[in-house]
Amino acid sequence: MKGNIEERACELAQYIIENRSTVRAAAKRFGISKSTVHKDLSERLPLYNRNLFLQVKAILDENKAQRHIRGGIATRRKYRGGT
Repeated sequence: MKGNIEERACELAQYIIENRSTVRAAAKRFGISKSTVHKDLSERLPLYNRNLFLQVKAILDENKAQRHIRGGIATRRKYRGGT
């Protein structure tokens, strides 16, 4: 996923918006690090496409608010084997 950074940032944002995805899932899908995804979305995207940035920021804020719940569910699955 090398090449034009502006294009990559927009593609990442569109993927996250369309799939309501997490940074981790987007990084895996595009074969880049989570740090790169985060930097593209939080620092580079606002310079290129403010509207797209605001849309993806809403999803990322929602994911951040829910991460403690997801972590608890993952821990339960790990130790209890439950859902």
